[in-house]
Amino acid sequence: MLNNNITDKIGFSGGCHWCTEAVFQFLKGVCKVEQGYISTEAEPEKFYEGVIVYYIPEIISMETLIDIHTQTHQSTTNHNLRYKYLSGIYTFNARQLRKAKEILNVINKNKKFDLITGTYHFGAFKHSRTEIQNYYKTDPERPFCKVYIEPKLNLVKHKFSEQFKK
Repeated sequence: MLNNNITDKIGFSGGCHWCTEAVFQFLKGVCKVEQGYISTEAEPEKFYEGVIVYYIPEIISMETLIDIHTQTHQSTTNHNLRYKYLSGIYTFNARQLRKAKEILNVINKNKKFDLITGTYHFGAFKHSRTEIQNYYKTDPERPFCKVYIEPKLNLVKHKFSEQFKK
């Protein structure tokens, strides 16, 4: 628990953790985003750039978080950087895993292309170096932020305006 409300947590990977971190930091109901490297329970030694998102389910649903995640990274195509950018959702218990799979199935029915995003039991997490955490928030004028992060934030602001922090 991070405040007076009960929080839940879920992990995401799919692209650069700087981008993923920023997207979730700007959502109402998200209390904390940890940026780093995340692994699956099946392959705990193999880490991908990702985040752990702590959120208040009464304010933002797991469905909304997953929907936002699938729309803010390349969730329908494989590419040569998947070795470090696995398109994934990391869950912390069996109930959450089942629910994440159900949510992806519903989202997938509405897509033109099949999602490649997988659901995994959480394995382990390593934090990023302190100097690259809160990457966007510490200097949104960086060229990387302008080119890669701002378009994702604009998408979220437009498509999920009720969840976007002003």
